[in-house]
Amino acid sequence: MSLFSQANFEEDSQKQPAIGHWKPLMPSKGNKEEPETGCQDAGGVDETQSTEQLNMSRLRSSSVEIREKGSEFLKEELHKAQKELKLKDKECERLSKVREQLEQELEELTASLFEEAHKMVREANTKQAASEKQLREARGKIDMLQAEVTALKTLVITSTPSSPNRELHPQLQSPSKAGFRKGHGRNKSTSSAMISAASQNVTPEPVSRECKEVDSILFAEFQAWKESPTLDKSCSFLDRIYREDVGPCLDFTKQELSELVRVAVEQNTLTIEPAASQTLPMVKVSTEECGGPKKCALSGLPRTCKHRIMLGDSGNYYYISPSCRARITAVCNFFTYIRYIQQGLVRQDVELMYWEVMRLRREMSLAKLGFYPSEM
Repeated sequence: MSLFSQANFEEDSQKQPAIGHWKPLMPSKGNKEEPETGCQDAGGVDETQSTEQLNMSRLRSSSVEIREKGSEFLKEELHKAQKELKLKDKECERLSKVREQLEQELEELTASLFEEAHKMVREANTKQAASEKQLREARGKIDMLQAEVTALKTLVITSTPSSPNRELHPQLQSPSKAGFRKGHGRNKSTSSAMISAASQNVTPEPVSRECKEVDSILFAEFQAWKESPTLDKSCSFLDRIYREDVGPCLDFTKQELSELVRVAVEQNTLTIEPAASQTLPMVKVSTEECGGPKKCALSGLPRTCKHRIMLGDSGNYYYISPSCRARITAVCNFFTYIRYIQQGLVRQDVELMYWEVMRLRREMSLAKLGFYPSEM
């Protein structure tokens, strides 16, 4: 805009006449001077016109030049503005893409967070349901174990050497009262049917008195074991019983199966049940049964087998004869009693517990020699 103002100012200044034409006030005297004056006027007019034309041409040329320069300047400014707009458009486009990318990532992150939260909630609900189920099962098992402990305490406390409990030791029952027990008396290694005796009041029958004398060595070993009861057979008390009673009593013709039976008795995972019990809910039907109703799996001899055993949860049953059952039962009764002592369930004098252990050892010896009750 300053260039246009300067051009207008120069144009106005140039329009004013630089050389004036002065006429004489008085006419010249003489005829000779008149022609000269006319010539001079004609020459001055021509000179003035030429000067004016020259000034006009210069003014026009300068005006055109100014206009061209202004146009070039404006074009440059316009070009710069267009470049800046293009750069700003590119920057806006880049920022728009960045914003779209951020919005997409935010949506994906939000979706993944919601999905992870739902997954965690589902897993928590599943774990809670499983924990509640385990809690209910554990409470049921605790109630069952408490009932069993109560019954076993009643059985053990009411059994003494002078008046043994007939329910705890069925081999002492008379043949007329023994009878065949129907049902499944499963309590791990205890083959004798230990049923709940909390509500039973068994009147012990009178037994014949016999003379007894404590062996000092055996009693000392039992006392030492009683101070710190354990099922480790490396102690002198159990080592002697393993060598003299348990080992020979569980030594059958089938050595491999005999070893499995001994391990199951020690681990309290042996089950004995009547062979005819097919409708009991806890019995697992196995596809492989060793022996049979007419053949003992432990002795390999043809015998009438009224019972069968299962080792742990293998599901395989082995038929056993009455003699083999008596031997296994005697060993199981011994282990059951010393487990009760270890768990603190027997509240008797040390000497009474010693004589009960000796009686169980005698049962193992008699069973090893082939003696067993007729109800077996």
